[in-house]
Amino acid sequence: MIQFLTGGRVLFLAAVSWAAAQVLKFLINLLVRGITDVRLLLSSGGMPSSHSALVCACAVSVGRTDGFSSTTFAVAAVLAVVVMYDACNVRRAAGEQARVLNYIVEHWEEMSPAAMGEELKELLGHTPLQVLMGALLGLAIGWFGTGLLG
Repeated sequence: MIQFLTGGRVLFLAAVSWAAAQVLKFLINLLVRGITDVRLLLSSGGMPSSHSALVCACAVSVGRTDGFSSTTFAVAAVLAVVVMYDACNVRRAAGEQARVLNYIVEHWEEMSPAAMGEELKELLGHTPLQVLMGALLGLAIGWFGTGLLG
């Protein structure tokens, strides 16, 4: 059934890992901040990184399926590193720039924030801890999931 729905356990486990990270993001926000925000189930940014979970589950599932010395694992591992680097650096920097721009717009005396357009999304990237936690989640789901799904 998994093969029919997703094309294989690697893709299935990557999707499960992404979904688990999104649900954890929602629950952490609820427990820590006391805020129910269902938008977190589909949004980027926050703890843990669903992007890191997705690519790490993919890489470890490929490694366990095809072997950790296989070319497919090498490609999956390189992709995972690029995605996590981007989440930690490029997307995080874009979020910090959005925060500064939002501040400027809010305090601009001559123009109202509405005249400047919609507020920019600040939670784009991740801290290194968020990326690490997403990576660990993905590694665990990929490792144990391939064992469970045979």
